Amino acid sequence: MIARPPRTIPVPDAVADLAARQLPQHIRDARHESWAACVSLSLCRHPRYEEGRQWAFARIAAATKVLAAHNPGLVHSWADLPGLNR
Repeated sequence: MIARPPRTIPVPDAVADLAARQLPQHIRDARHESWAACVSLSLCRHPRYEEGRQWAFARIAAATKVLAAHNPGLVHSWADLPGLNR
């Protein structure tokens, strides 16, 4: 039996840029919006920033809805938050 290669093969930046340019503009906008919301969510850790966290969650949910309609593999999750120890 031949095992499949792992999916963690590094992709050159030029190839990743070319693949990203093939996506429709509204999908690229949703990916950027979800990334920006994840960054702002990671900065709102203090309890007094509850309103900022709720706003970031709403932005992530809206962007995820657009991404999931196009391709479920593009959805951002907690693992995508910057600053997490992996």
